[in-house]
Amino acid sequence: MALGEAVLLEIEDDGAATITLNQPDRRNALSAEISAGLSEALEEIEGSDARCVVLEGSGGSFSAGGDIERMVEAIEDDIPADDRVRRLERSTNELMTRLVDFPIPTIAAIDGPAVGAGANLAIACDVQLASESAAFGFVFRQVGLSVDAGTSYLLPRIVGENVARELVLTGDIFGADRAADLGLVNHVYADDEFDVRVDEFVGKIVSGPPIALRHANRLVGEGLEKSLDQALTDEAVAQGIVFETDDHAEGVNAFLEDREPEYDGR
Repeated sequence: MALGEAVLLEIEDDGAATITLNQPDRRNALSAEISAGLSEALEEIEGSDARCVVLEGSGGSFSAGGDIERMVEAIEDDIPADDRVRRLERSTNELMTRLVDFPIPTIAAIDGPAVGAGANLAIACDVQLASESAAFGFVFRQVGLSVDAGTSYLLPRIVGENVARELVLTGDIFGADRAADLGLVNHVYADDEFDVRVDEFVGKIVSGPPIALRHANRLVGEGLEKSLDQALTDEAVAQGIVFETDDHAEGVNAFLEDREPEYDGR
């Protein structure tokens, strides 16, 4: 499915949904077309039977972040700062909020550069898988800007405040191995194995119990904002919901019968 051609969406029968950023000539920068297409793709997926979402870029780049052409246009047209802020809030901010809060597990498949807001697109997903050719950088300073797209929220939670300050103050670009060392990616795969390894990882997610995994994923995401008592209470509430599912009964029966469970999402 093409969403204005800037973003492609494919939903497989097994429940794996793939969103492809598809403006390779612009290195999949967050243009208005990509932002709108990505939002539309997430809406389409949420109304489907998808069990997992893979976000990837085409043409050897994940995403180059901010749309430089749009920045030039804003400077040349002398667009007021207030208008530019409102545009940022309407597009990037709404998109990032939706991606971070998305109820279906999300996986960033990073094969090539993910910089600036593009790096934030990657770390806003629940799991990050990188090829050896991937590169990362929170490079807002390179165009004379502060940070946006959730950098100040997402980055310190993953790498800690001190390292986050270093990455945004220097704007350094670094490779997949350092990203893994910092906890920004879960796995780094060889370039020639990347697609196969990503498919294997996605297979583990889509074969699981969808309702239970959605609750588990949500609870982990909310955990840092809660007290222990609140976390325990919320976990008990979620288990009460999942106890009633056919998938729970299937999981128990499969365990007793020493076979692989077949979850149907009910």
